[in-house]
Amino acid sequence: MTGMLKKLKEVKRETWISVLAAAFLLGMWEAAVDLNWVNSAFIVSPSTIVTATVRLGRSGNLGEHVYTTLIRMILGFLAGSIPGLIIGLAMGWSKTLRAILDPVVSVVYPLPKIALLPLIMLVVGIGESPIILLIALGAFFPVLINCIAGVNSIAPIYFDVAQNYGASRFKTFTRVILPGSLPVALAGFRLALGISLLLTVVAELTIATKGIGAMLWLSWQTLRVERIYVAIAVIAALGLILNWLLGIVSRRIVPWRESQ
Repeated sequence: MTGMLKKLKEVKRETWISVLAAAFLLGMWEAAVDLNWVNSAFIVSPSTIVTATVRLGRSGNLGEHVYTTLIRMILGFLAGSIPGLIIGLAMGWSKTLRAILDPVVSVVYPLPKIALLPLIMLVVGIGESPIILLIALGAFFPVLINCIAGVNSIAPIYFDVAQNYGASRFKTFTRVILPGSLPVALAGFRLALGISLLLTVVAELTIATKGIGAMLWLSWQTLRVERIYVAIAVIAALGLILNWLLGIVSRRIVPWRESQ
C-alpha cells in the first residue's frame, strides 16, 4: 500500500490535471444523456459505449475488425516510413540528390493521398494492395521531410570534426547523421503513425468489408448508433496507445532529448 501511494505521488501534476479534466468531461457527457439534455437516440452515454464495446469484444466481432485494421496500418506504416527514413537521410546529406528529388516531393506531397486511391486501384488492382500502398504513401512524406530537416539541423562543426579525424562516409553516417537527426526524424514517425491510422480508416470506409472503418460505415448504413460510437472510441484508443508506445520507443532511442 505504501509503495502504491509513493508511485501516485511521483505522477506529474500535469498528468493529474489531464486525468481529472477527462473524468469531468465524461461525467458531464453521462449526465447530459441521463438528464435528457441531448437526444439520446443519436448521442449515447459513455457507459452505454463501454457496455456495447464489451459485448462486441466478447462476440469476437470487434477483435476481428481491430486486428484487420492494425495489420493494414502497420504494414503500410513500415512500407512507407522505412524508405522515407533512408531517402530522407540521403537527401539531407547530399545536395545533389536533394536537387534531383525535391521537385517530385514538392509536387506529390501536397496531394490529398485519398484522392490517389482510384489511380492506385487502377495500377495495382483491388484487395489489400491498394489500401497498404495508400497508407505507405501517407507515411512516406512526413518521415522523409523530417529526416531532411533533421540532417540540416546538425551543426556543421560535427561534420568538420568527423572529417578531421578521418572518419569514413559510413562512420559519418552512423556517428553523426543518424544520431544527430533522430530527434527530428522521430517527430516525423509520430506524424506518419497518425496519418497511417487515418488513411487506414478512410480506405476501409471506401473499399473494405472488414476493419474498423468498414464496421463504422456498416453501422451508419444500418443505423446502429451504439456501434458507431464504439468504432470511434476504438479508433481514438488505438491512436492513444500507438502514440504512447512510440513515445516509449523514442525515449529509449533518444534518451538525451528527455534530459534537455
